[in-house]
Amino acid sequence: MDWPLSVALAQSVPELPTGTDWSYEVKLDGHRMIMWRTSDGVRLQARSGRDVTAAWDDLALAGHHLPAGTVLDGEAVITTEDGRISFEAAQARAASSPTRAHRLAAQRPAHYIAFDALQLPSGDVRPRPYSERRAALLNLLAGLPANTPIQAVSATTDRDTALTWYTTLHHEHGVEGIVAKRATSPYRAGRTGGWQKIRHAETVDADVIGYTGPQTRPRTLAVRLPNGRTALTQTLSAPLAARIAQVLVAAGPAEQGRADTGETYTRVPSGLAVVEVLAGTTRHAVVTPLRLR
Repeated sequence: MDWPLSVALAQSVPELPTGTDWSYEVKLDGHRMIMWRTSDGVRLQARSGRDVTAAWDDLALAGHHLPAGTVLDGEAVITTEDGRISFEAAQARAASSPTRAHRLAAQRPAHYIAFDALQLPSGDVRPRPYSERRAALLNLLAGLPANTPIQAVSATTDRDTALTWYTTLHHEHGVEGIVAKRATSPYRAGRTGGWQKIRHAETVDADVIGYTGPQTRPRTLAVRLPNGRTALTQTLSAPLAARIAQVLVAAGPAEQGRADTGETYTRVPSGLAVVEVLAGTTRHAVVTPLRLR
């Protein structure tokens, strides 16, 4: 299995699918992360393919308890004092320097909520059915120390239970939604694997095609929405701007572009980054950036 790995993604749907061959998992509001336990250490990969080990060194340390040759897919989350999952805290950690990230980890340790096993010491398990991968994941994590921050995501085969989670855990615990996966489905990159999701605040993923402001401190993003419209987002939050700046600086020099609404921006290569946004459907609708995917 080669680094970086392309992750499986879920398609947004208006309601959960029904049937006896579905499993439902809680969708947590954190940072997507692939955990690689190699023969000589642990590497952590963001959804974008970047190495984020330095920002999550507490999770990398915990990953040493896994057997070499293990690759997991999951979500890095941070909880507040009242037990609610805080995306803002995870975003601040991800945007931090190694020194600041280490300090934040001491204040609010992260947890890694695994929802899939992609590779075991025996080899690549992505072609195996989800039900087998889930069983292998639970068996693997059962052998870890009791106080490990690596845990399996909550899942059920009962749709009514999943809907109860959806309606009751959002405000109290910060659960973002529910992801449905067929028991027979293999793990496939992109949205070809049949995963489906419902979220409380429906959003879309947009391709980042540019930015305004300095490369090291972008003010807004130019994005291409799924319907083909290009637009500038609202002003980025400081943590989100810091995260995106890391990607922009690595991309190097760029040229000027123009959005459908006429504003100019500094262009970056398509496919460099994906950002999750709240976006209206009209030509001039406001586009609010939420997080870097």
